[in-house]
Amino acid sequence: MSASFIEDILARPEGKTLEFKRDLSSPKPLLKTLVAFANTAGGRLIVGVNDDKTVVGVDDPLDEEEKLSNLIADTISPRLVPNIELTTVEGKTLLLVEVFLSGTRPHFLKSEGPDAGVYVRLGSTNRQADRELIGELLRSVEGTSYDEMPMPELTLDDLDLAAAQKLFGETRLLTEAKLLTLRLLCRHQGKLVPTKGAVLLFGKDRLMHFPDAWVQCGRFFGTEKIDIFDHIEIDQPLPKALDEIMLFLKKHAYRGADLSEIRRKDVWSIPLSILREVVINALVHADYSQRGAPIRVVFLDDRIEIENPGILLSGLTLEDMKQGTSKIRNNVIARVFRELRLTEQWGTGIQRIFTEAAQLGLAEPSVVEIGMRVRVSVPLLHPIVLKPADQGSEQVTEQVTEHVSAQVSEQVSAQVSEQVRDILRACGTPKSKLELLSSAGLSNAYLNYKRHIVPLLEQGLLEMTLPDKPNSRLQKYRLTEKGLRVLAAEKPGNQANDPLS
Repeated sequence: MSASFIEDILARPEGKTLEFKRDLSSPKPLLKTLVAFANTAGGRLIVGVNDDKTVVGVDDPLDEEEKLSNLIADTISPRLVPNIELTTVEGKTLLLVEVFLSGTRPHFLKSEGPDAGVYVRLGSTNRQADRELIGELLRSVEGTSYDEMPMPELTLDDLDLAAAQKLFGETRLLTEAKLLTLRLLCRHQGKLVPTKGAVLLFGKDRLMHFPDAWVQCGRFFGTEKIDIFDHIEIDQPLPKALDEIMLFLKKHAYRGADLSEIRRKDVWSIPLSILREVVINALVHADYSQRGAPIRVVFLDDRIEIENPGILLSGLTLEDMKQGTSKIRNNVIARVFRELRLTEQWGTGIQRIFTEAAQLGLAEPSVVEIGMRVRVSVPLLHPIVLKPADQGSEQVTEQVTEHVSAQVSEQVSAQVSEQVRDILRACGTPKSKLELLSSAGLSNAYLNYKRHIVPLLEQGLLEMTLPDKPNSRLQKYRLTEKGLRVLAAEKPGNQANDPLS
C-alpha cells in the first residue's frame, strides 16, 4: 500500500468505516470495532495512531501482528479473517487491519454470546445490536426482507382490498395472481396468507399488529425541538400517510404570497418535491420490526427533519447513498409504491434530493444515523419564524387555511372510505361518539375513535359541540362547512337535493 494512500487515510476523520487505535493494550474495544465493521459495511482499523492523529507506530510489529491474529481467532465468532498488513509512515510501522462486509454475519464476541455480543457501526461508534437488528442482519444475508415474511394467523379478509383496489384503479385489478406477484400474499403451509408488507400497507387492523407503524408530525417554535406549536399523529395506511404528511408540511409552509399567486403557481416556502422524496424514502425504508419508534417529521424555523427507525442496511454508507447507491429494506412496500407511481426509479431518490437542493441554492441536506434511526435534515432557503404570539391563535392565515383545506377536501373526496362517508352522513344532526361509530358499523372502542373520528376533527370535517370540554359525557359532533362540501362533492349536480346541504 503506497505511502500517499496511507497519508490520505490518516487525514480522514474516524467514521463508519475507519478507526484509529494507539496500541493493543485494551483489546476489547478494538475487537468490537472489527465485529461492527464485519456486520455493517466493512472498514479499516489502523493501530499505531494517537487520538490526535500523531503517528506513534507499534513496537515489535511482527509480534503485534501475531497477537492480533490470535485475538481475532479466539474471541470472534463466526470465524473472521481480515487482511492484516504492516505499513511504514514517517519511519514508524503501523498495523492496518481491513475488514470486509461478511457473508457469515452476524459476528459476535464469544465472551458475550450471540444475543449480547453482536455490534454494528453507527458513525464513529459501535452499538450493541438488539434482537430485531440481529434478525435484520440474518435476513440481509439470506436475501429476504422483513415485509415479505408471512403472517400465518391472518387471512385475506384482514386486508382492506377495496381500499387497495381504489388506489390501483380499475385498469389494474388486484387478482389473486397480482397479489402474489406483489407479494401482498404468499403461500404458507399450503394456504394463502398476507405478508407483513400487505398488513402495513392495507391491513384493516394494522396498528394492532404494528403499533409503531404511524407518523408523528410536529411544528416547533425556533430551531430546537422544545416548544411545540402544532402536531398531528397519522396512522393511515402508508400510501395515504404520504398525502397527510405533505398536507401538514404545506399547512405550515405558506410564505405570505397573494392567494391568487399561490393558486396559479403553487408557491410555497419549502422545497416540496425534495421533502416528498424524503418522506417516501422514510416510509419505504423504515425498519418496521423496531418497537417504540414511529417515523417523525419535525418542522423547525430553519429546517425540516424527517427520521425513520432503522440504520442503513449492511454494506451501505452515507457516501454510497449520495452517489445513488441504494438497497431496499422493504421489498413489498417498495414494489407497491412503484406500482402506484409514488416513486419513479429505485435507488435515485436520495441522489435527486442532493441534485435538486443544489439547483435551488439550498444548503446541502444532511443524512445522519442517530441511535437506531436515520435522519434527513432539509434546510430552508429562508427561515419561517413562528412568533410566541401565534400560540393559541389561528395556526395559519385564513387564506392559507382555505387553500390547504381545498386540497384536503379534494383528496378526502377521492380517498375516504365508506365508513368515513357513513360517519359524515350521520352528522346531519349532532351525534355522540357512540352514535357515529355505530353508523359505520364500528364498536365504541378508543382505537376506532382515534382512527375514524379524530382524523375528521383534525381535517376540519367535523367539530365538537362542546369544544371547551372535549371529554364531556354530553359531547357531540357535527358537520362543518367543509364536511358539507365533501359530501356535496359525492353527488355532482345534486347538491340542492342533498338533505345535508
